[in-house]
Amino acid sequence: MNGKKLAVSVLVVGLLCAQSVYAQLRGSNFGYTGEQGGLLMGGVGFARIGDETYYAIQFRPEFGFGKVGIGLNINLLYDSETGKIRSQDWDSSYDYFRVIRYLRYGHKFDPIYARVGSLDAAHLGHGFIVNYYTNEASYDERKIGLALDIDFGRFGVESITSNLGRAELIGLRGYYRPLYERIAIPIIEHFAVGATFAQDFDPDSWTASDDATSVYGFDLELPLIRGSRLNSLIYFDWAQIRGYSSLEEKTRTFGSGQAVGFGLGLGNLGGLIDLSFKVERRWLGKEFVPAYFDAFYEIERFYMTEDRVERHKTDYLLGLQEKTKGLFGELVGGLLGDRIRLIGMMSWLDEVPDWYGDEEGTGAMHLAAEAIDAFPSIAAHATYDKIRMGALDDLFTLDNRSVARVGLGYKVSPYLILFVDYIWTYEETEPGSRIYQPQERIEPKLVLAYRF
Repeated sequence: MNGKKLAVSVLVVGLLCAQSVYAQLRGSNFGYTGEQGGLLMGGVGFARIGDETYYAIQFRPEFGFGKVGIGLNINLLYDSETGKIRSQDWDSSYDYFRVIRYLRYGHKFDPIYARVGSLDAAHLGHGFIVNYYTNEASYDERKIGLALDIDFGRFGVESITSNLGRAELIGLRGYYRPLYERIAIPIIEHFAVGATFAQDFDPDSWTASDDATSVYGFDLELPLIRGSRLNSLIYFDWAQIRGYSSLEEKTRTFGSGQAVGFGLGLGNLGGLIDLSFKVERRWLGKEFVPAYFDAFYEIERFYMTEDRVERHKTDYLLGLQEKTKGLFGELVGGLLGDRIRLIGMMSWLDEVPDWYGDEEGTGAMHLAAEAIDAFPSIAAHATYDKIRMGALDDLFTLDNRSVARVGLGYKVSPYLILFVDYIWTYEETEPGSRIYQPQERIEPKLVLAYRF
């Protein structure tokens, strides 16, 4: 898989990650995180997509009633010249179902958690196999999925289904706490052994083909501290990939890898800081990548090169012919009572393998910040993604391996914000072509944001 293809994935998905990653990892849902009430958001403005300008009307309310929540997403784009609605947004019956963004019961890490609709930053276990997965990587190709977790105490399950309309990605993790309620030491009794299996039954979406790809593995975890203000744990993961390769034209077993990690959570210290931190040391074998089902998977699973040659994500694994070591770090949290939200993720290999290009590195990064309520008159947010980073001076150079989105707003009143978003992303050259080209979007809008 070439650098441009990977960049396309980052550019499309990076715009969706910031708030949804924060919400999922904090054990809540997209946007509104309270038990009662909701968040009413909407706006009117302009959207420029490529060479076309649209009048934009967006309505995105979220409601919470105890453990039950619902989120809607109504986005109407009217061509400024013809006055007609953008056809790509409403060209199938599936589009109308997607007006309901999600229905959910409970929150991630509750004894029972269920969510139907969009999956934002979904993960299983520690994320070594499924991490930050989203089933709406492309706005025009959003899917209705399902996440269901049940914790019975001594054992439990986590699961995701990317598409209820057909068999695509299905993932399941079961875990067992052998010492639960059998030993009087709270930390030791939560020692857990887990096993994960995730499979995409049809990466190319052609029912006649047989190109399923699966990843399986096991994990161990041991809490070190369990408290309302401080939590920490250590864990181990191992995984292996098995799948079809369009280059080899056969199903084969690819490589394996393992990781040892440490996690630390600081909960609501003085109402100012609420952060979680994770760091992993990774040992990656040949033909293996961690978090195979990640935020970019829906675009990378099957694609077309510029010379119209079909490729699967597993084809990329064939080029990984060296064992590597690396680090992964993650920081998620809020400051000033969640008035400022932060997300940071970075992965980096110790050395650049021979199969990388001269001007490419091994690093990948996602950064995001949001400050809507932190300042009296200003609202701001920003996301930045970079892949195949080399030297440190390559971190913030914008090129075809980067994506950036910056929004700045002035609060006309406590509930009305005059916002301008600048977005650099990609679009398909033709519907279904799987060949992408740059797309520039500038969206001024008047936004209503009311929490109740």
